[in-house]
Amino acid sequence: MGFLFGLRLIQVRNAMNLATGFAMRQNLFERQMVMAALDGMRIAILEARMSGALASLIAKRGGDALCVPAVREADIDCAADVNRMIDRLEAGAIDVVVFQTGVGARALFREADKLGRLDALLACLRGITTVCRGPKPTAVLKQAGLQISVSVAAPYTTDELAQALIGMPVEGKRVMALQYGERNAALIEALQQNGALVDDLCLYEWTLPDDTDGLKTLVRELLRGGVDAIAFTSQVQIRHLYRVAADIDVSQQELSDALNGQIIVAVVGPTCAAALAAVGVAPNSEPAYPKMGHMVNALAAYVGERRLAVGARVRARVKSSHSAGMVDTL
Repeated sequence: MGFLFGLRLIQVRNAMNLATGFAMRQNLFERQMVMAALDGMRIAILEARMSGALASLIAKRGGDALCVPAVREADIDCAADVNRMIDRLEAGAIDVVVFQTGVGARALFREADKLGRLDALLACLRGITTVCRGPKPTAVLKQAGLQISVSVAAPYTTDELAQALIGMPVEGKRVMALQYGERNAALIEALQQNGALVDDLCLYEWTLPDDTDGLKTLVRELLRGGVDAIAFTSQVQIRHLYRVAADIDVSQQELSDALNGQIIVAVVGPTCAAALAAVGVAPNSEPAYPKMGHMVNALAAYVGERRLAVGARVRARVKSSHSAGMVDTL
């Protein structure tokens, strides 16, 4: 009796070990599938300045990045405006300067240097309130030896920026907002509604690339399903893609239908998601933290989970079919 009990115990343990080993192998397989989720996928990216870095992140996940820059950052002749801003700072006529992008901060410092007034600008900025929207302008100011008075919370949209400024508060304050490639009218309106005296300065603008043939080809590829996924890192990329589509007689609805079809759409954050929503497109993946690396990770996780779900459905059908076959043989 004791011998049979011991034999049965060994059989149970062996079965448990087999099950545990299978589960461990399955978990390892699933982790590897998620890590290599972009393997073989053709992913369109519209980023210009950081296209190499983004393509490298995709390649590390096994994907093939199709780089089609949709935006060109063009300098504006703003020497007179920068000179006037420094004059106002020296006269104590500005209380707060808002830095919205790293590109804008570098452009301001570069223009002030050309004017021979960089030291004067930095000295003035040390004596007033500086507000940075996100890590990029923060890094530029720190490199210039400046302290940041107010940092904006992630995901660094206009809403978080406005909330940070209103919370200071800004009533009666003279605010200079350094714009990015276009005027942030929503920010200006929010500040004015809360009693701020707002002026703004645009140091560069977003334009279409000089050659838009690549974007035209991409639109056609999207319509025929020639790419597996597309990743957006700024809202202007979306507007430019649709503008070029219109130039080749592709309607907004046609392009939106293509993006809502089999193509996986990834966005870097809520601003891009909102721009897509405005044209009727729902993104498939969006990271919790608005950075390119997090976007690629979120895309890979989405693709990996989808593949696992498909695999699970296939295994369930095979199991069901096998069980039915066993019943038929009884």
